[in-house]
Amino acid sequence: MLSVAFINPLSDEGKNVVRELGDFERVLADNDELISIVTESRSQEISDDSFIPRNYIDLAIKRIEWYVKKKNDRNFDNNIYEFLFNPEIYKFDIISYYLLCQAVGAKYGSNSRESRVLVESQGKIMEYRLGKLSKSEQTLAVNNILNSVVSLSHPRWTFFEELLGSKKLRLHEMILDNGEVILDKDDFLERFSSKIHGRKPDKMYEALIGTRVKELVMIKMVMQNTEDYISNVSAKSQREIEPNPILLQLADKISEVLAESARSYGFGGGSRGGSIRASALNPKAFPPCVKNVMEGIKSGGRNDAIIMFLTPFISYARLYPSVFSENISKRVSDIDPNLSVVEGEVMPLIFGAAERCTPPLFEDQPQDKVNLIAKLGFGMHETADLKNEGQTTWYTPMSCEKVKLHLPSLCKPDEHCKKIGNPLSYYNRMTWIIRKESQQSTGNEAGKTEAKTSKTQKDSK
Repeated sequence: MLSVAFINPLSDEGKNVVRELGDFERVLADNDELISIVTESRSQEISDDSFIPRNYIDLAIKRIEWYVKKKNDRNFDNNIYEFLFNPEIYKFDIISYYLLCQAVGAKYGSNSRESRVLVESQGKIMEYRLGKLSKSEQTLAVNNILNSVVSLSHPRWTFFEELLGSKKLRLHEMILDNGEVILDKDDFLERFSSKIHGRKPDKMYEALIGTRVKELVMIKMVMQNTEDYISNVSAKSQREIEPNPILLQLADKISEVLAESARSYGFGGGSRGGSIRASALNPKAFPPCVKNVMEGIKSGGRNDAIIMFLTPFISYARLYPSVFSENISKRVSDIDPNLSVVEGEVMPLIFGAAERCTPPLFEDQPQDKVNLIAKLGFGMHETADLKNEGQTTWYTPMSCEKVKLHLPSLCKPDEHCKKIGNPLSYYNRMTWIIRKESQQSTGNEAGKTEAKTSKTQKDSK
């Protein structure tokens, strides 16, 4: 029978597994049982020994690696990490989960990028593990775990207030009656059977709630509980003794995995115009509409031009120019972990354009600074802060059609605008053209110098 703790490590069973660990130093020791489970897992593919986690710490890192690669690598092969979904590994996995939470909490806290990735990875691992089960096993597991994390038989929506506030769960994803969240089938039938006509009430339950919604609520609850646990670890580490050096070393390894991810995936992605990578902005490659805004808006439409149009364009052009070719959702901190590029390069350009407006936008309407921060994904605040990231969406740049519709005065196309559907595509294309021309020019100059040198040598002879 599947262990509940394999899905929810924070269960009582999971806590008992941790208590049985004994000597903490064991987390670094090679474990033959773990290695055997990994190598003998069904569908497991191992190209060399470096892919095999040999101890609890290795397994903890593999959990993060799996999520990062699954999210970002188009050529990802899940079979390399198939051992993560083998129920036999559950005792090792539970301890690795707690090691991750304690390491991140002790060094980075619950508002860090490391915490966010850990929480998201736990949710995704639960989803995949449940997906490996038969329908009956899945239903049983979801019901058991949900009953343990939602103790009330008729929870009011306010019970999920923290989840709703964090946007891990949305109100429209749940069925409500008089403020109570309906999850149980018998409860649903009792409340709504007499109101349903033309369809079988039990079929309506399966369509509207069923295992799908219950699984969603359960996963989001465990994710929130994971974040809360990290927060508790962080608070405790700040008022008590120095964390175990093993945890701090693990925290550094987690950060290294995320940094490597940013180098490998955050800046990559090819396109017709060649490789698109995050790099310093090249104003010469800006499309005419962007150049118009950079010069300052002299009439109406300042707000939309700066907030809705320029902010997404500048931020994506600098940080994630390949967003449309990769089609992978990212947050600013996935690429700029300390927000140094946002604060040192992106914001000054946007503020400069706002200052050149007539009248200057933020002098005239200072509240629009909050809207600017929101468009970068940091919520309705006056400054970009990692603890607020995800409260709003990092807006992608307007398409050319939207620019023509909402800001027609900006659209003054040149010969390069043909067959371009988005100003960011224009920028990427022109960046590639400028780079190629520069390389050709350098090559020509080098050729001339070589020819001149050769002629001089011949003349000297």
